[in-house]
Amino acid sequence: MAREQGRLSQWDEAKGYGFISPQKGGGRVFVHIKAFALQAEPPRLGQSLSYELAQDAQGKWRALQVRPLQAAVPARPAAAASARSLWLVPLFAAFYLVCHLAWQLPPAVWGLYMALSLASFIVYAGDKRAARRGDWRVSENTLHLLALAGGWPGALLAQQLLRHKSSKPGFRRWFWASVLGNLLLFILLCSPLLKQA
Repeated sequence: MAREQGRLSQWDEAKGYGFISPQKGGGRVFVHIKAFALQAEPPRLGQSLSYELAQDAQGKWRALQVRPLQAAVPARPAAAASARSLWLVPLFAAFYLVCHLAWQLPPAVWGLYMALSLASFIVYAGDKRAARRGDWRVSENTLHLLALAGGWPGALLAQQLLRHKSSKPGFRRWFWASVLGNLLLFILLCSPLLKQA
């Protein structure tokens, strides 16, 4: 079967589908995430693709066996910012270690951060899977509450590694507010200096 070429002109990362504008012109072609061959990077708007054209049961055209024509596509600014922000995870671990030595924090505090981070990562992974399958989604408020409670390191890793919730400006603003809120709560609840005041 002859392969067609086109450009990804619309893509919904949460739902896992979009449309390709054919290079030769004509109507846009539907494409689902399952049609993409295994690749390191997720589909990107404007990406040049090659694909096989087929009709579904309703007679509508869709792309199959989709492959990128270019090896790498520049990362979106939000995703790049998310990658740069990963340094906060080891930085927080070092900050916690200093606080633990200075303030003699109980080990349960670190255990709580680890457990909530793992839970956040799992919830993000489940929400990403649900988005692709069109199933019930986890509310953004739940994700923010997990981050505020102490699961933000795991959430940050999930955003970068799973490419989930890493490009929505509104979500990102509330996420960083949750991180800041958690750090303030940590200092208020654990610092003996504030308790003496």
